[in-house]
Amino acid sequence: MTDHLTGTHLLSGVEPDPAGDAGHSAAPPRTGFFTDTSVCIGCKACEVACKEWNALPEDGLSLSGMSYDNTQGLGASTWRHVAFIEQPVPSPEGRTELPLADGTDTDGARTASDTADSGGELRWLMASDVCKHCTHAACLDVCPTGSLFRTAFGTVVVQEDICNGCGYCVPACPYGVIEQRPSDGRAFKCTLCYDRLGAGQEPACAKACPTESIQYGPLDELRERAALRVDQLHAAGVTDARLYGHEPTDGVGGDGAFFLLLDEPEIYGLPPDPVVTTRDLPAMWKHAGAAALTLAGGVALAFAGPALKHLGSATVRKGRR
Repeated sequence: MTDHLTGTHLLSGVEPDPAGDAGHSAAPPRTGFFTDTSVCIGCKACEVACKEWNALPEDGLSLSGMSYDNTQGLGASTWRHVAFIEQPVPSPEGRTELPLADGTDTDGARTASDTADSGGELRWLMASDVCKHCTHAACLDVCPTGSLFRTAFGTVVVQEDICNGCGYCVPACPYGVIEQRPSDGRAFKCTLCYDRLGAGQEPACAKACPTESIQYGPLDELRERAALRVDQLHAAGVTDARLYGHEPTDGVGGDGAFFLLLDEPEIYGLPPDPVVTTRDLPAMWKHAGAAALTLAGGVALAFAGPALKHLGSATVRKGRR
């Protein structure tokens, strides 16, 4: 983000036009993802479509033994990841019918507490995770080669042919999304199908989603649609429904890919209050500069002390003569 009054580059705060401040003139409205986890059925069609379109290598078949989830997390070769979260619920009375996005009920086909037995003791939360395409992207800020760049759509993309494998972007991501591929050390993540967007198409994962859990479009429109969906769920008694990553005033300036969740973010493996990791760099450099000046002053005094002492002794001896 650029402060147009001072001309300085800001690393946090509200940013209404990331693409424009990245140098894209006459950029289209910012686009992104809204993922409504309340209608996700865990089919993993998004994972398959993402791999097929982007020619990503398979992740192997080393199942964890703890879940039906075989990919277990986002990575260099998994740009969409559907989590299966098995969660206990208080009692069968706590079962709540989840209305579909069009307002109709599910006739018991999908509930807030799908159960492993007739006792109503468990439910599955399913959610398709992806790179958040942050408004303030620390991965982009720390990249020394320009491999990461902001597109005209406001998304963040890695150019794999420019990446030198330094890995600075990996710890910079507050969500732990970006990863280096072991075979060559280069970093990879979701591009939000940049090539498809340029051709006027929607991302492959959104195109393949059978329940419209993954929705693509102008970010402002998606935020309005998401707020209405939360109101709908609250009216239906699903009081735990909340949005995540939609707020432009949060620690990353809002996400280009945000979510409707049915529980706390930590349940889904998401940080509760993410902050762009480069936010405090200017203050850190100021403190480092002050410390360096103090150190330099101390060294100068250390060398100057004996010289001043010698000069004083010489002056005393000259006075005695």
